[in-house]
Amino acid sequence: MELIQNILSAYDIVRPVLDVLILTILLYKCYDLLQQTQAAQLVKGLGFLALVYGFSVLFRLSTLQWLLTVLAPGIFVTIAIVFQPELRKIIIRLGQRELFRPDIKPRLGLLEAVVTAAEILSQKRRGMLVVFARRSNIKNIIETGTRLNADISSSLIVTLFEFDTPLHDGAAIIQNNRIAAAGCLLPLSEQENIKKSFGTRHRAALGVSEQSDVVVLVVSEESGAMSLAFDGKIYYGLSSIEVTRKLKELLDQGLRKGATESAQQKILEDLALEGDAIPLESREE
Repeated sequence: MELIQNILSAYDIVRPVLDVLILTILLYKCYDLLQQTQAAQLVKGLGFLALVYGFSVLFRLSTLQWLLTVLAPGIFVTIAIVFQPELRKIIIRLGQRELFRPDIKPRLGLLEAVVTAAEILSQKRRGMLVVFARRSNIKNIIETGTRLNADISSSLIVTLFEFDTPLHDGAAIIQNNRIAAAGCLLPLSEQENIKKSFGTRHRAALGVSEQSDVVVLVVSEESGAMSLAFDGKIYYGLSSIEVTRKLKELLDQGLRKGATESAQQKILEDLALEGDAIPLESREE
């Protein structure tokens, strides 16, 4: 009996620390998730409104306080309508994410093998769609194709996307430094401002990047141009050197839990400045 009391007494001492630790981890994970969507801007806006309301209460600004109190229900309804796509993405990612999965960083040699295959297929005017998994769980997409669990090699990837092969129409999934599956079906983008000149591969690459944190490498069957899609945007007309460098940066940062918003923004700026590598929605053909 005395032993149990000692244990309970010790737990009473540890409990506040454990409580704060768990809360800190949950808040960090929520912040990390929000940083990967435009919902981060939503949180900043709500934080600003909360500061204004606190200012009005502190300095007894009754008119401003009354106005914010009256507008609050309408603001939340408006947010739910306007940011419905972002809220849906957050819910989807919460269901997909394996928060405590060990990180497995891609090896540069494997990335070069994929890019070499992309170059070969580009010269042959063969379409290619390769999805690089990061921290999201994309098991539901892998299950739509044929499981391979094969070593990554340029010759295998070229074979998969050659004409008249059973798996050439779908996407190949690279996960944990292996080709997990091929012939996988991807969701198409719901964006309305996609140019009609882009086909199903580009729409699928954009669609899956809207719903998860994957990076997608696309080779156009018509032009042979290589593109990268991530975070709901697609960058068209990249060289093989740019693709290799940006893939390494994106995959390293996607697996590094401390990736910052400024580092991600730098990648976006670099892509936008390199030759024809500009966002899909602003590209003129």
